[in-house]
Amino acid sequence: MFDFVDLFSGVGGFHSALAGLGGRAVQACEIDDRAASVYERSWGLAPDKDVRVLAQDPASKVPDHAVLTGGFPCQPFSKSGRQLGINEERGTLFQDVLEILEVKQPAVVMLENVRNLSGPRQRGAWEAILAGLRDAGYKVNDRPLVFSPHLLRPESGGAPQTRDRLYIMGVRVGVARAKDETSFNNAVLHQPEDGWNPADWEIEGFVARASRHGGDVGSYKLEPWEDRWIDVWDLFVQILDSRGVRLPGHPLWEKFWYPSWPQDEPPYESMPDWKKRFVDLNLDFWMSNRAAIDLWRESAPVELASMPKTKRKLEWQAGHDDEHGNRVPYSMREDKLVQFRPSGIRVKRANWAPALVAMNQTSILAQRSRRLSPHEVARLQGFEPGELDFGDQPDSQSYKQLGNAVNVGAVRHVLREFVWQNRDDLRDADQGGKELFATLFPDEPAERQRRGAAC
Repeated sequence: MFDFVDLFSGVGGFHSALAGLGGRAVQACEIDDRAASVYERSWGLAPDKDVRVLAQDPASKVPDHAVLTGGFPCQPFSKSGRQLGINEERGTLFQDVLEILEVKQPAVVMLENVRNLSGPRQRGAWEAILAGLRDAGYKVNDRPLVFSPHLLRPESGGAPQTRDRLYIMGVRVGVARAKDETSFNNAVLHQPEDGWNPADWEIEGFVARASRHGGDVGSYKLEPWEDRWIDVWDLFVQILDSRGVRLPGHPLWEKFWYPSWPQDEPPYESMPDWKKRFVDLNLDFWMSNRAAIDLWRESAPVELASMPKTKRKLEWQAGHDDEHGNRVPYSMREDKLVQFRPSGIRVKRANWAPALVAMNQTSILAQRSRRLSPHEVARLQGFEPGELDFGDQPDSQSYKQLGNAVNVGAVRHVLREFVWQNRDDLRDADQGGKELFATLFPDEPAERQRRGAAC
């Protein structure tokens, strides 16, 4: 057994992953009261409230541990936020993590964040994070380690959700080596597990299996008007399909398919360049397919007129051809996932779900006319049936918490591979490294043989 500390714990994605590998949580920390309540009910451990308090005196406030985990706040780095990075107050919480690492010196640190953290707009933040970890004695890679659960086969803990996340992995080797060893191969590459084809995911079957453990899903049926929104656009794609029209990759904005735009739209000259581009694309599409669009409007005038503005936009991301290159008839219902988003109605193939987010954009199984339930979303995040106890909180809170969670299968895979890659530094290491390696790989010769056979 090895001990771990679970910072920014949320509802317990890291807890589930590391406990499944033989770890024991000796401390958790979560500032959101509702998420902390779910964590305590689910795992029997009450999280501390504020990591900043722990960082003031780690020696007495933080137990010894082998692994420190944390999905530190992603909003300062996310594309959906203002991207103020480490200059935002929440971004500075990373400094508190460093304070704890420098005093407690666990063998391994595992942090998770959005992929954008290592992108060009956050270059300064990324370099500051690497420098801070190296100053604390942790060997970390210049090359970002990004992974998604849909790249794993089911038996390895994969799930049909494309969720690219950045994993910052560090092993304690001392400051001198940490500053010298800065570029090497990552333990996990952003590619499918050997022999696995992510196109083999089929979310309908996955959800059907999850539903058997998740109680009644009838309450997640769409409202009648939501079904009508899908039906209106289903009629649209079928009319275009009957005329051999290929749907474009850009968003389709119905409000611009008129000789004159709606009165509440700004003049073309005052629009930002990005919007002008989409307006131009939509005008071209309308001029090329005016007869089909007119037929569509004539076929559903009342339904179309009653749709909110945000639902009169369509983002078709479901492709056009099957895996053999054959044209697939357009349909909003058959084998499709739908999301109602501020940017419009997004349609994707039902092989894997888009990344779960901490907003109410829960994927809809269009053929079943219902949203995924919180239990099903938990399964997409890798939690086992019944692991999480949401109590009587509103579903909106459960969806938000799951959107903020780390994916259990991806975390488990990345940590296991990282420990194996750094076995020489962990086998006889202090601060729990020896226990960590022995727990994950109790029979090293057998593991070597298995990996050799796999190669």
